[in-house]
Amino acid sequence: MKAIMVMFDSLNRHMLPPYGCDDVIAPNFKRLAERSVTFDNCYAGSLPCMPARREIHTGRYNFLHRSWGPLEPYDDSMPGILKANGIYTHLTTDHWHYWEEGGGNYVNKYNSYEFVRGQEGDPWKGRVEWEVPEHLGGRKDFCGRQEYINRYYMQDEANQSIAQNFSNGLDFIRDNHGADNWYLQLENYDPHEPYFTPESYKEPYKDGYQGVMFDWPGYHEVVETPEQVEHCINEYRALVTMCDTYLGKVLDMMDEYDLWKDTMLIVNTDHGFMLSQHNWWGKMMMPYYNELAHTPLFIWDPRTGVCGERRQALVQTIDLAPTLLEYFGLSIPADMEGRPLRETIESDKKIRDYALFGQHGIHVNITDGRYVYMRCPMPDKEQELFNYVVEPTSYPGAITVEELKTAVLHEGFSFTKGCPMLRIKGGYGIRTLGFPPRSLMEYGTLLYDTEIDPGQEHPLEDKATEERMLRNMVRMMKENDAPDEQYVRLGLEQWV
Repeated sequence: MKAIMVMFDSLNRHMLPPYGCDDVIAPNFKRLAERSVTFDNCYAGSLPCMPARREIHTGRYNFLHRSWGPLEPYDDSMPGILKANGIYTHLTTDHWHYWEEGGGNYVNKYNSYEFVRGQEGDPWKGRVEWEVPEHLGGRKDFCGRQEYINRYYMQDEANQSIAQNFSNGLDFIRDNHGADNWYLQLENYDPHEPYFTPESYKEPYKDGYQGVMFDWPGYHEVVETPEQVEHCINEYRALVTMCDTYLGKVLDMMDEYDLWKDTMLIVNTDHGFMLSQHNWWGKMMMPYYNELAHTPLFIWDPRTGVCGERRQALVQTIDLAPTLLEYFGLSIPADMEGRPLRETIESDKKIRDYALFGQHGIHVNITDGRYVYMRCPMPDKEQELFNYVVEPTSYPGAITVEELKTAVLHEGFSFTKGCPMLRIKGGYGIRTLGFPPRSLMEYGTLLYDTEIDPGQEHPLEDKATEERMLRNMVRMMKENDAPDEQYVRLGLEQWV
């Protein structure tokens, strides 16, 4: 048995033809949907980038206990378990956060790995004297300056990160298609911002925009003109089309070597991206609306032979690790909260009634697949936040000396396998982003019925539904062995 995961970053569900989008050219995603099961009710768990990747390894939520961070020594790593049981694992990626502080301990869980340089602010090529050309616009801070340096060395499509990364993945398939018992994780930074593509991908989306280049939205409320907004969205569309082109190369190779008969294929993402919806760009700074949390997922399982069908069961990122372990006939560790998806792929079997999702330090969210409830921190308790860590690193930059001075030893949790933890004041939502808690208070707690309000434009006042969601939120937090202060900061003491 073999398995391939093609993972994209910030791939918006609502921008894909299999999910009803007619504005993006993506024939290979249509082709993928014909050869796999399309999940209509997939949600992220822990966000953003590295918390989601930790879930792919561990099959459990981590956003209630710590911010962005590395794998911890006690973590069950799906690729590590495969490797330990004779399943060869290979990662090829251009996701540069793996090589930053807070991104450690992941790549070494694979038998082998390759890293393609140059995405976004990856400190790749060194230029002492370099000014960002005015016509490019965009960011001129350190990350922005580095991005434009990197672009200078990637003017041809063949030199762009996505092209080289897929080339690595295709080489692995070509070299090993005749072998058995391997897992390939072909993980791509695109279509994460900035939206850098060759002109050929932009051509179908020409909009007449004449202003300064705008292909890199920040994380802030929308202040741009409607023309600028539409142009930036078109730049994202062009990058999705580019991703689709390279996805097609994997599908071609599946056809060429008849890998459909014995190779699982998973195509997924970590989260979406706000492209002016709710008057926001980006992620992390606003409530996690469905544009961010409701994600695309496609799976082909050769054991079932089910393709061209859709599934309504509520599934999450945490289900990917147990799905792969079960596929290779391995036991699922007790600390994994996710569930294998084989029976859901076969018959749409329900594996959960509710799903938690969120980011350390802001709203905690729950959905039953129809209603989405976003619980806001209490106005005087938003700073009741701690990181529970063994590896004291985070992003961007390390956990500071001043923060480390607040550390006390904590006995650990049910899933830390007897390891005591450092309990450090602060967290991703407040420390790293400089996130003003008052902004969360302006939104407050929100409840949406996405069946009648799919755009989440009209918050509900429904006491019975809110209480039902609260009861299950607390139940799931207990199952995750959430720290005591999480109940305090969310005003849930009376529900515990």
